[in-house]
Amino acid sequence: MTLKLGVNIDHIATLRQARQVPYPDPVDAAAVCLSTGADYIVVHLRKDQRHIQEKDVALLCKNFPGKIHLECSCALQMEKAALKYKPFSVCIVPEEPGEVTTTGGLKFTPETAKRLAQMIEHLHKKHILVSLFVSPTAQDIRFAAKLGADIVELCTRDYSEAKSAKQAQKLVQDLALATLLANELGLEVHAGHGLDYHNVLAVADIGGMTCMNIGFSIITRSIFAGLPTAVSEMKGLL
Repeated sequence: MTLKLGVNIDHIATLRQARQVPYPDPVDAAAVCLSTGADYIVVHLRKDQRHIQEKDVALLCKNFPGKIHLECSCALQMEKAALKYKPFSVCIVPEEPGEVTTTGGLKFTPETAKRLAQMIEHLHKKHILVSLFVSPTAQDIRFAAKLGADIVELCTRDYSEAKSAKQAQKLVQDLALATLLANELGLEVHAGHGLDYHNVLAVADIGGMTCMNIGFSIITRSIFAGLPTAVSEMKGLL
């Protein structure tokens, strides 16, 4: 089965924001990605809006209904944006001030779990699918199912940063077991973080996954090969 590909275009907006000009336009990038192999467009609306802006989310959801997968924290302002623009799905991720990128899966503290349950309920009322970004552990997957998530996105950071082939193999096994449990609990399974053209195959071969969400490696590849080629090459690997 061919896996679906979600292309994260955050760093198209990073380039635009570097000069504070109207281009490159994430809407244009989304159109190119969707026409050359992407199944979904992924954008992360951060509190500081350092790359993707709220206006980008509005335009993307308007122009590509059913194709926008929004990543955001469980902060109230992010929930309000999601409910306003109604993307196809929302992945709730942890977010720390000053982080370069997401550092791992959600931590299910009692306070966080209560807030997540509220946000999931509100998103479901608007018929928005909800994904939780989690570490590939049985405990976290069971907690995601208990909270009512539709999808879990397994964090592949540890796998992508493995120091040896043996370590990488062990981490792939962890991802496979996590996928099996998630499927048994009725959850759709995505994977993402640090995946590239060299390491994606081992994860893509895990049975039971439905989508790979990949951004940085595709955008950096596009500098040399062009965005259509970068997207179609990744889709070909899946």
